[in-house]
Amino acid sequence: MGRNTRKRRTPPAIKAIAAAAALALGGGGLVWANVHASAHEPDQRAWGGDRTKAATAQVATVSCPDVGQRLTNVPEPARQGVARELAALDRQITEAYARLASTRDAQAKDPGFVRNAIVGPLGEKRAATIVRIRIGVQRAGGSFDSTLEQLAPCTTRSANRTDAGGGQRNGGRQQDDGGQRGGIGGQAGNGPVAADFVDITKVAPNVQGKPRRTGNASTGTFTTRCGVNANKNHNTDNVIVAPGVANGAHHLHDYVGNQDVDAFSDNRTLLQAGTSCRNRDDLSSYYWPVLRVQDGTRDFDQNADGGGKEGNVGRILTPAQAEITYVGSPAAKVVAMPRFLRIITGDAKATTNGPANANAHWSCTGFEDKVQLTERYPICPQGSKVVRSFAFQSCWDGRNTDSANHRTHVAFADPASGVCPNGFKAIPQLTMRLVYAVPPPVIRNGQVRNAYAVDGFPEQLHKPATDHDDFIGVTRNGLADRIADCLNRGRNCA
Repeated sequence: MGRNTRKRRTPPAIKAIAAAAALALGGGGLVWANVHASAHEPDQRAWGGDRTKAATAQVATVSCPDVGQRLTNVPEPARQGVARELAALDRQITEAYARLASTRDAQAKDPGFVRNAIVGPLGEKRAATIVRIRIGVQRAGGSFDSTLEQLAPCTTRSANRTDAGGGQRNGGRQQDDGGQRGGIGGQAGNGPVAADFVDITKVAPNVQGKPRRTGNASTGTFTTRCGVNANKNHNTDNVIVAPGVANGAHHLHDYVGNQDVDAFSDNRTLLQAGTSCRNRDDLSSYYWPVLRVQDGTRDFDQNADGGGKEGNVGRILTPAQAEITYVGSPAAKVVAMPRFLRIITGDAKATTNGPANANAHWSCTGFEDKVQLTERYPICPQGSKVVRSFAFQSCWDGRNTDSANHRTHVAFADPASGVCPNGFKAIPQLTMRLVYAVPPPVIRNGQVRNAYAVDGFPEQLHKPATDHDDFIGVTRNGLADRIADCLNRGRNCA
């Protein structure tokens, strides 16, 4: 399966982001469009000028509690409907963010505009959606935590906040910084900014030692080679989080492994699909948000949902390497992964959720054993490449292949001992290492040029902490057992 070209309906509010992206990509060279300046301003091509600073933005983004993370008890018959309602919550936030980007002039004239025209109506829509979730859960015989209805109201996040999870109520005013220093910047107006980058040669070593192996450790490795998505198998769905919902991710994914994965895939179609893996028994789906360089170049999706229409702009970078390796446990023998196990690692909404589930690891070749970053993108020295790495949850509850919030059926081992929580079994730990040849960003006078960033929900501002990775385990002919046996015997297999 190649690029997903299915025609999809775009909410009207998203057109505001599309217009911003069009400005940013206009002409043949690099144009820096400030979508936060007033619409009547004659010159929007340069960040940080006097005219830009005069157009004070009330807020940078919308910050809403993540209802899905709190849903831990949804009966199986209700999960499809609940997933659709959770996708509706994401769509509502996306539309509200687009309205923020298109109404800066009105915000400057009316301090109450954001509260009355954007955040207030958004909270009302969310409240009605949460009620529908409650009804769906209760009709299926489940219990619903009534405190979740308190998650309907949203806050706003000011431009000069750079820490994950920060925000302020109801669009209060803050000092504008021209869209860069701590602001929301970026080629499409929603990041990244200069503060999101750091010269890795100036970062002190921060990599911690690994847990000491016990006598019962599983010390082997199993490598599966599935390519780098050179065939450009992309779509903006997420069948784990939003099954049956087109554009449920609101950003573009690279897919390797299983070649027939979109919002409408199920276990049956996954088993019938082809694979990009050399091992034809590995039909697993490995997918992650694409990485882009914002150099003014158009890519195929700049007028598409999940792409330029939602603030994901620039040239898509194909990894130079994509290494997929299963490793054992330092504290126990592992059991085989169950077929159709689904795991999400990291948090695509870490900007507003905070760092609790963030699991991003950014580094550079030659520095990986010394420096790993979560809240900054590295600027690598000459000859060094950018590295994204992921270490998935390695403990399984022994019963479920998924859970209502896609997290509670798996867990991380204790970082000091490597021991799984009570009631969980050690499974092969999926690790991924993606290497990119990235043109180094240039930071000058507090502004970034030639930035790169991971795709994400538009209101997440392309922060590095939002990086995440997804996995659906689909194997046949005993491959899952062979992987576990390889690790438990201490062998290095491929």
